[in-house]
Amino acid sequence: MKKFRFGLDSVLDYRQQVLDGLQGEYAKALERVRQQEARKEAVELQYAQVNQEFRERAAEGISIADAMSYETGLRVLERNIARETKRLEELQQAAEVKRRQVMQAHVDTRILERLKEKKLQDYQKDMQKSEEQFIDELVSAKRHMESGLLRT
Repeated sequence: MKKFRFGLDSVLDYRQQVLDGLQGEYAKALERVRQQEARKEAVELQYAQVNQEFRERAAEGISIADAMSYETGLRVLERNIARETKRLEELQQAAEVKRRQVMQAHVDTRILERLKEKKLQDYQKDMQKSEEQFIDELVSAKRHMESGLLRT
């Protein structure tokens, strides 16, 4: 009896390797997004602290030079927040591209897996038919031999 062999096993293996690689890349992209979110939150927290300190000191009364220094510092932090936000958006877009690639690779792999399952089912049906045919031939041969022995 011949053993089942799926002709596209090498393609399926390759697709699985591609899927595994893309999943790793997607995980790294998500990690970069999380790190960037943390950087952005840190700058936003720093901005909130400096702003709160400025308001408290302004309520107590501070010099114009100190007020301008706070204003300049806050503007720098605002630009930092904008830069970190832009970087976060870029990383999120890159992660989304990787996610779509993972989804497509998963679909491609799943199609081949289903084809393999279908071919295996067809093979098993063919083998069952072949076995049934062999059994029928044995029974027929036995009957033929028995009928031949009975005539003599």
